[in-house]
Amino acid sequence: MTTELHVGADGEKVVVSSCPLRVRSGRVRRERAGSVVEFVPRAPDGRDREARVVLVSRVALPLVLAAAVLSAAGISWWLAAAGCVAAVAAVWRRQARAAQPAVFAIPRGGDADGETGSRDGAAEARVLWTLPERAAMLDALDGSRRVRRTWGALGGMVDPVLADRALTRALAELADVLVRRQELRRLREGLAGVRDADIPVDSPARLAADTQRERVEQAWREAGAEANRILRGIDAAARAGEGFIRERQVAATARHAERTLARVAGGGAPLESGPELADRTEAVIAAYRELASGTPSH
Repeated sequence: MTTELHVGADGEKVVVSSCPLRVRSGRVRRERAGSVVEFVPRAPDGRDREARVVLVSRVALPLVLAAAVLSAAGISWWLAAAGCVAAVAAVWRRQARAAQPAVFAIPRGGDADGETGSRDGAAEARVLWTLPERAAMLDALDGSRRVRRTWGALGGMVDPVLADRALTRALAELADVLVRRQELRRLREGLAGVRDADIPVDSPARLAADTQRERVEQAWREAGAEANRILRGIDAAARAGEGFIRERQVAATARHAERTLARVAGGGAPLESGPELADRTEAVIAAYRELASGTPSH
């Protein structure tokens, strides 16, 4: 996939793509965080048809007057009229779209199963329809935001460029795994019906279905373990960074208290926050190494 990842979630699906997303209806706003671009649906503006007609009428009246002035100035009347019609149609279409909830379009060349892509492989998209997989992807996005919020305070401990690449790659890999897992979910549901079917136990068809069910279950467990590994890696990086920041804040508060006590009371016991912060630093570095390498640390 490309260096950018575009993600959008509506009421029916989550779309993860290497190319910008489009909407069938409604409006969205873009929120960029490094190489991840989120398309966030905007709430419908609540205008009904009557309100839209009134608004368009208010826009059309000055346009008609402007067309009349231009026609009087020697410009072809039909050209001015065409411009008015086009402007009114654009305003109407925009208002009609704003009144609808946002629904993302499935990228071109895609299918209903979730995986899409161009012939040359340059553009790839993943569409998540099932609720558990959509929730997992949204959890990962939330975790990635937590990770990014810690970078400013971590200073030289983390290279933001390399960390951004690792985080984006982890999200892309998770989308791949979740697409595979939702397909396996459908297979499991289909094969589960064979168990209750009125078919003899020694039937070749029944035996073949049992074999395939075992293979699906194994693939299901492997996909679940892979998804959980990626989610744990993102969460571990967020927790490590947040913990380091909190601990450093507590240490700074303790140092301030020590200096204040030394000034007003004439002395105080030295702080021993160095080993704890050193351990926390190692935890942060280990979490980011795991996120970048894609393998759990031991």
